Amino acid sequence: MEFFTKTNVVRLRSHLDKYLVADADGSHVHQSRKASGRGARWTVEEITEGGTDKVRLRSCHGRYLTATEAPFLFGMTGKKVLQMEFEPGADFKHDWEVTRDGFQVKLMSWSGKFLRANGGTPPWRSSVTVDEPHSSATKDWVLWDVETVKAVEELVDDLCESVVSSLASDDVSVDSEPASPMSVFALKSPPARRNTKLMLQTISSNKFSTGMDFFHRAKAVRLRSHHDKYLLAEEDEESVTQARKGSSKSARWMVEYVSEYDNIIRLKSCYGKYLTASNQLFLLGMTGHKVLQTLPQRLDSSVEWEPIKDGGRVKLKTRYGNFLRANGGLPPWRNSVTHDIPHRTATQDWILWDVEVVEIYVNSPANSSKPSAPPLPVSDTVPVLASAPLPPPPSLSASFTRQQSNDLNGSTPKMEGRIIYYHIAEDNGEVLDEGVQGYSLIFKGNGVEELTRKFEEETGLDGIIVCNRSPFNKKLYPLRLQLPPNTVTMRVVLVLPMSNVARDLEAQGLL
Repeated sequence: MEFFTKTNVVRLRSHLDKYLVADADGSHVHQSRKASGRGARWTVEEITEGGTDKVRLRSCHGRYLTATEAPFLFGMTGKKVLQMEFEPGADFKHDWEVTRDGFQVKLMSWSGKFLRANGGTPPWRSSVTVDEPHSSATKDWVLWDVETVKAVEELVDDLCESVVSSLASDDVSVDSEPASPMSVFALKSPPARRNTKLMLQTISSNKFSTGMDFFHRAKAVRLRSHHDKYLLAEEDEESVTQARKGSSKSARWMVEYVSEYDNIIRLKSCYGKYLTASNQLFLLGMTGHKVLQTLPQRLDSSVEWEPIKDGGRVKLKTRYGNFLRANGGLPPWRNSVTHDIPHRTATQDWILWDVEVVEIYVNSPANSSKPSAPPLPVSDTVPVLASAPLPPPPSLSASFTRQQSNDLNGSTPKMEGRIIYYHIAEDNGEVLDEGVQGYSLIFKGNGVEELTRKFEEETGLDGIIVCNRSPFNKKLYPLRLQLPPNTVTMRVVLVLPMSNVARDLEAQGLL
């Protein structure tokens, strides 16, 4: 509940890094990556009676976020979430019980079901329903980040919207420039509108500091965990661990700024590979997932990290809501690095990192081959490019260091079963980002029917068809009775039963 007591205006961000947005029709809601504007802002009304932690969320249209009993799709479990006028006799439908889950919250409706941000193919994509997570693959769909909206942000958003609407009504051209964390408008207009531009620039430059401050103009950094160990890229060019060898080249990570966002970075190891939040479990039955070095053919969200300031340190958040975590304890956890959400107070500090800048950009990165960095304020002075001093050698004994190394090398668990990577096909059979690794599960059986049930549990979809893509004509074909033997990994495509591609397969007599 403390997430909602800091302010009376919030934004809710889902595991897909999208925000809960009130549609302009004043009735529906959806998810969007656009955080600015009135639609993404929700006014919090605390409910004091009853002794439970409940809130009501009012949209910019003055209506309340409401869990209804109307099905989102017939035959499916999810129910619609709408904006509705306050109903005195049915006010309980506007109530949401807040439950903390690590650094995120779950919002439970009056029906006992949770506010859920859906993914997958249309019509599920970007939709919001109330439902229950029926499998481990969808349990994160009911988790939300609560972002406090400052008064200055409200003023900036309102000014931007009013300026754009007034310019549109006056047929004045507007050019968007990515010159600051929010777009600054180049107004081709009379002096009055130019003054509005200056006011917008002044307000946007006074935005509260974020985790990106730790990486301001940084070209290379070292990351030191709460164990006083550094994040290292192992020589196998795949593993990532912790060690006290801060002077090693493996502790050096190059910083890349993502041009589409002002709060996202990528970290590249000395081997030219990216720090990646994989979807492979570190240990079966545990929540942590492996962090690896990879070089994907297409850079996706798995190699993107959002720095979040926490006092004098930073948390690195994945685009799916987990955090880069430095583990302690006994082997195989000792010296390992995963991405996870700390569920206990004892592990809250495990996701905090000190950032040591090793190298900086002197000239504007826009004039070089490097990715663009956030602009430097006028009052700042940029030092000459230099390397940071190396940390002193560790005071540990050689025997202790060897013991840690042996513990780590012998910690890899033997996996049973095979890893099956999967994507969900569009209505016409097209698969978005098929070259990317995608989701995965570990399957111990050999039967296609058993695998189909497993996928239905994981995705919450009924009647799916497990298909393979032919290497010859690239067409999808349903898998038959048994999976191919002696395969450690497989790639499959899930086809929805009512899609066009499913009807085509049936017409061909393949179903």
